[in-house]
Amino acid sequence: MAVLEHISSQEAMALENKYGAQNYHPLPVVLSRGEGVFVWDVEGKKYYDFLSAYSSVNQGHCHPKIVSALNEQAGTLALTSRAFYNDMLGRYEKFATQYFGYDKLLPINTGAEAVETAIKLCRKWAYEVKGIDLNKAKIVVCKNNFHGRTTTIISFSNDPVARKNFGPYTEGFIKVEYDNLKELEETFMAHDDIAGFLVEPIQGEAGVYVPSEDYLIKAKALCEQYNVLFIADEVQTGIARTGRLLASCGNCSCPKRDCSGTPDVKPDILVLGKALSGGMYPVSAVLSTNEIMNVIQPGNHGSTFGGNPLAAAVAISALEVVRDEELALNAERLGKLFRKHMNAYIEESKIVRLVRGKGLLNAIVINDDEESDTAWNICLRLRDNGLLAKPTHGNIIRFAPPLVMTDHELEECVSIITSTLKEFEA
Repeated sequence: MAVLEHISSQEAMALENKYGAQNYHPLPVVLSRGEGVFVWDVEGKKYYDFLSAYSSVNQGHCHPKIVSALNEQAGTLALTSRAFYNDMLGRYEKFATQYFGYDKLLPINTGAEAVETAIKLCRKWAYEVKGIDLNKAKIVVCKNNFHGRTTTIISFSNDPVARKNFGPYTEGFIKVEYDNLKELEETFMAHDDIAGFLVEPIQGEAGVYVPSEDYLIKAKALCEQYNVLFIADEVQTGIARTGRLLASCGNCSCPKRDCSGTPDVKPDILVLGKALSGGMYPVSAVLSTNEIMNVIQPGNHGSTFGGNPLAAAVAISALEVVRDEELALNAERLGKLFRKHMNAYIEESKIVRLVRGKGLLNAIVINDDEESDTAWNICLRLRDNGLLAKPTHGNIIRFAPPLVMTDHELEECVSIITSTLKEFEA
């Protein structure tokens, strides 16, 4: 089939259903083009993208600066493996470590790989620096977490869909309630072999659960008190999505941004992915201090594609876009505007219970149970009305548009959302 040969939506979906593994349940729309906050289907219908590939395209679809960096590097040198040095990786590592305020970066490809890397790094530090007995180190995680779907990660998930029939499971994890400092400290006190605390600053896949204002800063203080590494999974919440460069860190490098009054938390290990490349290429990273990162030696961990020059060039460009276009500021401002409009609607609504979120990572909770199809049907109508979003956990709809959105575009999207919801009001 020629690259530009036209294919209908029905033909495209039929091909996936016949030849592809059925490990996803996509909204029935077939996209073929994207630009900024918009995507188009194969028939040419235009939509607002309110998912951003799960916050991968914070910089907007096909940002010209990132496309240019991709094309230039792809035509020069794409992959060497780490058997040799390349002339882009060191530049990227210097840029990113200075950008986020860390000593060292370990480059990898996907978010789940980065979480696995953080787990290995934490365990090795536990044995070689903290002095925990070999193979006894434990990592505390939160219930209802989502850190990926590898065998190790699903071992500490409590999502039955992700876990069932994939055992035996990896040991070494303790689950505590999210946003519960008392249980976290009790767990630290009860075990002297805890190496790390792995947490999402906002639980996105669980339904955009935002913790108490002081949760992260007090959790970090507990980690310091008990010599436990604080590991922040910012694969979805990082790179300006929540109105700050990082959701976990108030003391960030956002330009012209006063972060006073927000939790000042610097993770011991920072996990990034998704928008680290602007959605242009699989790029993820783990950042940490010299003391922690230096436990990794040649042969301990790696990836053929991790740290390739193409990924390095794309990531530098993607981060420059976030900085130069002040996307954190835009996300913060538009997020407040979005929640203001939605809260005004909810005051008179019977179908929506609440809206929650930070920056442009938000969700509405539909007044129905998780087993109902109301949220799915609302998303189908939103699609018909020119806006794409997806339910999570049955009765929650996540809204996460590209951060390059304008005030006018946001107002138009709020109009689409509220008018669609009115169709479902009892």
